[in-house]
Amino acid sequence: MTGMALAMRTAGQDVQVLLPAYPGVVDGLSRARTVARLPDLPGGPATLVRGQCRSSGLTVLALCNDALYDRVSPYVDGEGKEHPDNALRFAALSHAASCIAQGLPGLDAPHVVHAHDWHAGLVPLLMHAAGVRGVRTVLTLHNMAFQGAFDMAWADVIHLPRIYRNTQHAVAWDRLNFLKAGILHADRVTTVSHHYAQEILTPAFGCGLDSVLASRGDALIAIPNGIDAHEWDPARDPALGEDRYSARDTRPKTRCKAVLQRAFGLHAREDSVIMALGSRLTHQKMADVAVQALPRALDAHPQLQVAAIGCGDPAMEAALAELAQRYPGRCGVHIGYDETLAHRLHAGADILLHGSRFEPFGLTPLYAMRYGTIPIGSRVGGMVDTIRDPGQEAPLEAMRSATGVLFEGDSVDAMTAAIDRTLCLQQRPALWRAIQRNAMTANFSWDHAVERYAALYRDLVGGLAEAVAPRVAARRKPASLLALPAPGLADDAIPAAA
Repeated sequence: MTGMALAMRTAGQDVQVLLPAYPGVVDGLSRARTVARLPDLPGGPATLVRGQCRSSGLTVLALCNDALYDRVSPYVDGEGKEHPDNALRFAALSHAASCIAQGLPGLDAPHVVHAHDWHAGLVPLLMHAAGVRGVRTVLTLHNMAFQGAFDMAWADVIHLPRIYRNTQHAVAWDRLNFLKAGILHADRVTTVSHHYAQEILTPAFGCGLDSVLASRGDALIAIPNGIDAHEWDPARDPALGEDRYSARDTRPKTRCKAVLQRAFGLHAREDSVIMALGSRLTHQKMADVAVQALPRALDAHPQLQVAAIGCGDPAMEAALAELAQRYPGRCGVHIGYDETLAHRLHAGADILLHGSRFEPFGLTPLYAMRYGTIPIGSRVGGMVDTIRDPGQEAPLEAMRSATGVLFEGDSVDAMTAAIDRTLCLQQRPALWRAIQRNAMTANFSWDHAVERYAALYRDLVGGLAEAVAPRVAARRKPASLLALPAPGLADDAIPAAA
């Protein structure tokens, strides 16, 4: 969520970012200095180091405890398994945020603490337990599937007060549930797209917490995410070298295609149509469906090539690798994630295949659209809001207003039909160019989201007079403290922890 913090700062908000001091975090700060010591946190004594991020200029508060955070990966070990002490690691982060909200010598208390996902889900509860007044809380839900559920034995270890160890506060299905705690105790709960906000109130998408969310109906609002329009811009992207392009002139995209073909071992054919895949290889992302639909599409369309990048389920990784062997020169696979390669993937491809069984927002299709790569997405979650598709039954000319193609369900037939339909559209150059232009010029920057968040903060802070003495409130800067588990992680690219 680095992009959001940057946009908030640009809009005039006083933003500080709180996150664990993962390897390299403190080294990435300028003017870093210890500003507080927290001797009583779960997991042992910790320090807060404040500095400015060298790459973004953001003010960062890094929570330092090597025993908790000096790990190769923020969430999982080398075998892809969750760190066994994740409950402790992220409870410590939440306790630190609560301490800051209560007031620490040398640190201005914020007006708003903005927590993200289960990793910071305990923050509103702990602030409530500490009797914090005059500081408001917001919890943003990025993915209901990941709730921070842990054995009840962790309750003592993480210093959870006994009165909160029940289903009215922080327990679901006889386990601690950090996300539920946040939903029940935050002043406002936001989610990242309008359609997802509706979906999570249903059993199909609420992941067992739909009734909990319904109980907070008046506090639940949708504020769609944005993307960093500067980082994802084919006109200035350093990953493209001299082959940068814009919506006005997409001719260099042909050269980007040649670069992509070389990178993935695809045949060097200008008349080919490259379909990209760039996401986690998981059940959520319909990787199991894609590995069955792709052979059908490759057999039916001789001009089609596939370039895939991602990691996740070992079985899905193996299935994609087997597909590359089965279709040499037409299917190339890179297991893992490489930021530069991801940029080149969007620049060189014609189409993005992005199936998903649920999709809170969906960043990858927006990246693709910025680069004139037309997304094929599932009709779920945020993609319903961001991908315009008049529908298969609409007149062909109606597609001149489209930005992509959507399909229903999670069947191989549905995905294959969507690929077929998109390839038919691609064979109509004038129509395809119109769709490309729509996609590339759509505004998915953080500007609108920032306006909504700023209004939300103003609404929350406006009630401070009822909670604190006006003179106390006037002495404090209007700061927004964002409690983040890790900086700048793409929700489609990096495995999330449960």
